[in-house]
Amino acid sequence: MAVVVLRPGESQEQLLKRFRKKVVRSGVLSIVRRKRWFISKSEQRRMEEKKALRRLKRRQMKEMEQ
Repeated sequence: MAVVVLRPGESQEQLLKRFRKKVVRSGVLSIVRRKRWFISKSEQRRMEEKKALRRLKRRQMKEMEQ
């Protein structure tokens, strides 16, 4: 859990900005988005395989351009 303490002379806006950065860095939002809906193991594996294929194709295209 992200916790920030108000520093002396720090405004509320600065505190909020620091809190938001900490939340993003901790990865909490990505976990929440990922767990928003149930995805079966087989569906998750299929999605990861598609992702890997796209990554592979992108790398190959990049190599061909050079």
